[in-house]
Amino acid sequence: MAFSVQMPALGESVTEGTVTRWLKQEGDTVEIDEPLVEVSTDKVDTEIPSPAAGVLTKIVAKEDDTVEVGGELAIIGDAAESGGGDAPSQPEPEAEPAAAAQPEPEAEPEPQPEAKPQSGGSSAAGGDATPVLMPELGESVAEGTVTRWLKKVGDSVQVDEALVEVSTDKVDTEIPSPVAGVLLSITAEEDDVVQVGGELARIGSGSAAAAPPESKPAPAPEAAPETKAAPEPKAAPEPKPAPAATPQPAAAPAPSAGDGTPYVTPLVRKLAEENNIDLDSVTGTGVGDRIRKQDVLAAAEKKKERLEAKPAAAQASAPASPSKAAAPAAAAALAHLRGTKQKASRIRQITAIKTRESLQATAQLTQTHEVDMTRIVALRARAKGSFAEREGVNLTFLPFIARAVIDALKIHPNINASYNEETKEITYYDAEHLGFAVDTDQGLLSPVIHNAGDLSLAGLARAIADIAARARSGNLKPDELSGGTFTITNIGSQGALFDTPILVPPQAAMLGTGAIVKRPRVVVDDTGNESIGVRSVCYHPLTYDHRLVDGADAGRFLTTIKHRLEEGAFEADLGL
Repeated sequence: MAFSVQMPALGESVTEGTVTRWLKQEGDTVEIDEPLVEVSTDKVDTEIPSPAAGVLTKIVAKEDDTVEVGGELAIIGDAAESGGGDAPSQPEPEAEPAAAAQPEPEAEPEPQPEAKPQSGGSSAAGGDATPVLMPELGESVAEGTVTRWLKKVGDSVQVDEALVEVSTDKVDTEIPSPVAGVLLSITAEEDDVVQVGGELARIGSGSAAAAPPESKPAPAPEAAPETKAAPEPKAAPEPKPAPAATPQPAAAPAPSAGDGTPYVTPLVRKLAEENNIDLDSVTGTGVGDRIRKQDVLAAAEKKKERLEAKPAAAQASAPASPSKAAAPAAAAALAHLRGTKQKASRIRQITAIKTRESLQATAQLTQTHEVDMTRIVALRARAKGSFAEREGVNLTFLPFIARAVIDALKIHPNINASYNEETKEITYYDAEHLGFAVDTDQGLLSPVIHNAGDLSLAGLARAIADIAARARSGNLKPDELSGGTFTITNIGSQGALFDTPILVPPQAAMLGTGAIVKRPRVVVDDTGNESIGVRSVCYHPLTYDHRLVDGADAGRFLTTIKHRLEEGAFEADLGL
């Protein structure tokens, strides 16, 4: 029986995918759920598993082809069918499988229990078993890769105890247990790619955990492979590797790029590029010797140790002018691009698509106000020493701005809102979940501080420092990359005076904070006398969605922020 491999739905609003690489070739044997092909969308790069065991008889969509959701990618046929085509000189054995064709369909479903004897235990547990699902790990993230199980089948777990490590293109994190009990079965093995909402494992009560040992008699299906030996005429060598489970996964590296590069997931390949690691020199420790994220990180650490082992003289000179040395190195690294035409990286392609979609889906415009930050500058100078000693973090200007934004959002709820085009409804949020744009080695991330409105100025300073550090180190929690209701981007960190931020839908607005610079300004004293003075000023551009925010609304919101900052009444927050 032939099975059609189709392009699955890879996320909301995703209508098509592009074939980036075939991991199997026509004529190759594949197992159920074995990675078959890599596809790429505007949201995610992922692998499509085989829906059935058999032989890849035909590749319909070639590499770089774009296929609609539901479109056919390939055809999987039975091994017996493939064998008949390959060996026409053996009609007699063909007749025997034909006679055995009726037991064979029964034998085909039976290998499936082999693949999940543990889940049999969870079924024995009945309704007591609670599934552990892949959570949403950020906006536009549709899947995650299991990197390491922290618990084994049969282990007891507590509520919120770390259960498994997963990785996405944005974050590495631990998934906690949703309930207390016993880990009955592991559905997704290490290196498996699981869609958001897909099952990772099952947890049941202690009494239910006794079920798996009783279900162990289910190894009876292991006899099924021996009944499979009926079509032995074609697969005489296969029964030998079959007892050893390792040779079959070892076939996974076979679908290499054809240049000797072992197969790796897009995440691992990206990590290797960032650390300048040659994958040919890395020994994989995953299933079938697959190279995992941990292998690349270990290789990067060894490389770092080798560099640190250089003569002390080289070490001493390096810190003397790291930035000066880095500039020519960076320039040299990009010099080869002059006069060339390069294909955009996948990340750049996705960025191009998402920013354009944001502009097309919303009615964006930007309004800018100038803010006199002189009092905040003086206040920070007075408090930063004692603040750092007391709170353990540096006092930057961002917590002051964040506090002013929160106060303004409480007064202007139409800015802390979102518009649903389909239902024609506006949602006004009752809490301030602030996103902060953070520049990382992996690209721009916007982690979210939930319920930021409940934090003091010191609490905001600690939370901003913490979430920015974890964004750069890749240690964000799953819910910290989604759920924002308003975002602040510090465009002044690189000296920019103002910019026009692009919204993060469905948020209604985003505020940019320009560089604080000294400028001559007209100063009016309490009696109305005017004079020219040197003031510390910055620009605050607000990009907003005109579908639910009017220009006057944006102006009132910015004016509230401006007055709060120019008043500079934060002494009580700083203990002054």
